[in-house]
Amino acid sequence: MRIDDNALKNILVKNAYVTPEDMEKAEAFAHTHHASPLEYLFSEGLVTRDLVGQAVAESLGVAYADLNSNQPSKKQVLEIPEDIAKNFRVVLFSKQRDSVVVATDDPTQASMREALAAMFGGAAVTIVYSLSEDVDAAFMHYRKPLETRFSKIIEEKKRIAPEILGEIFEDALTHRASDIHFEPQRDDIAVRFRVDGVLHEAGRIPRPVYENILNRVKVQSNLRIDEHFAAQDGSMRYEKEGRVLDLRTSIAPTIEGEKIVLRLLTSYVQGLTLGELGLSVQHQGMLEAETQKPFGMILVTGPTGSGKTTTLYALLKLLNNPDVNITTIEDPVEYRMTGVNQIQVNLQTNLTFATGLRSIVRQDPDIILVGEIRDRETAEIAVNAALTGHLLLSTFHANDAATAIPRLLDMGVEPFLLSSTLDVVVSQRLVRKICENCRRSVDIERDVLARSFPRAHAHFEEPRITLYEGKGCPLCKNTGFRGRTAVFEIIRITPKLQDLILRNPSAQQVWDCARSQGSASMFEDGIEKVRNGVTTLEELLRVAEPPENSGQ
Repeated sequence: MRIDDNALKNILVKNAYVTPEDMEKAEAFAHTHHASPLEYLFSEGLVTRDLVGQAVAESLGVAYADLNSNQPSKKQVLEIPEDIAKNFRVVLFSKQRDSVVVATDDPTQASMREALAAMFGGAAVTIVYSLSEDVDAAFMHYRKPLETRFSKIIEEKKRIAPEILGEIFEDALTHRASDIHFEPQRDDIAVRFRVDGVLHEAGRIPRPVYENILNRVKVQSNLRIDEHFAAQDGSMRYEKEGRVLDLRTSIAPTIEGEKIVLRLLTSYVQGLTLGELGLSVQHQGMLEAETQKPFGMILVTGPTGSGKTTTLYALLKLLNNPDVNITTIEDPVEYRMTGVNQIQVNLQTNLTFATGLRSIVRQDPDIILVGEIRDRETAEIAVNAALTGHLLLSTFHANDAATAIPRLLDMGVEPFLLSSTLDVVVSQRLVRKICENCRRSVDIERDVLARSFPRAHAHFEEPRITLYEGKGCPLCKNTGFRGRTAVFEIIRITPKLQDLILRNPSAQQVWDCARSQGSASMFEDGIEKVRNGVTTLEELLRVAEPPENSGQ
């Protein structure tokens, strides 16, 4: 039983979890941002996921059980046979000698209590409520290994390719994978998932069935099935039970056969806020203020896979109102957003970033998003668009925020134009988050920290420092990490920096000026996340360098 938005709004207001005034603001936000009222309530800190669960449980007259924080073990889940569990959507929460507590997302089901009491030998059964997504996560314990499922599908000789792909997609979604790799090897095909930036093997496909899978992916992605020696790119969609998953397809020939990489483009960005990206309150305020300007340019820099596009779309979400025309040109279009005109680069029809941007400017836009500034022509058109009354957002490959400015100047952008249009440069990297389910604190002496992290210890002045780590649990697959967040470096272009840009500065000169006006380095932003138990110092050092003088 999934609670719809209208029922949930009534529950939250009726039970005083949210005031009517806050709910009105949430509904106004939802209307203008093509979102759910819950997104506003979450972003403003007015409710949490657990509070929503408690509110629904209260409305149903039962207690709430948090299956996310109190993840049931596989043995615990399997105590209820799969057919009964999935029929009633129940998970064993706890068990005593003569009583059991069972969690479900639908406590109103008739005959459920009697069926469970009979199954547990007449024990007293207490029904509690849990969120639907947590019940679904617990059901993963019923899923057999991918290779076992592959063998069964092949034995039955029915719809081999679509069924194998369906099993892979379901597992990828459950494990929150960002990419799926199909890697041809001598004897079989390795299937690997990238989860929180790290690749893990998920299973292996026998070679004889791989050609059918490869051809299905090509057909679904509108690619040529008779082409085996050239790289091909496309996109496909997977739909099941009302859930839609968009995937970006890349196929490349290797000496062992054609390799497939599928990027999962889930719609979660629709609900993403700047705070959830990892931006501090101060940085959120600064970026929100910059997006309210009628024209100018906001750049997000960083390497491939650092979350730049996600940050831009979180900004677009703030700007997405019925009274503005937002148009994007991207390669590829990664996220679909209602109310935004999205254009896909197509080299076969000569629709490049530059030609597409020229066309967009004639489409009466208020806000333009350019997927990436790659060359001088695109850079010049983008700068001129920002100069002539448009707010322009784009990504740019640079190692840090300060380097973006001299790189744009080296591309041939006139200093006086860049000085007049550039408003803010954001640089970011992704770090893994400590698993909240098994996070624990670790006290360490400063001299020990200095020996282990000689260039980072200067950021900790106290003699005894509290850091955090993940112990490892079933929820995080014993890695100690679950999910990712970003560390940021932001340079806001002030009048002093505008004057400096006119003099063709080096990256170091830009950073020194920005630093003197309050900009903090990416590493310093990360240190705050380390102190707050969001990530580890080792993880931060993996993606960000301490300032050169931090160990002195």
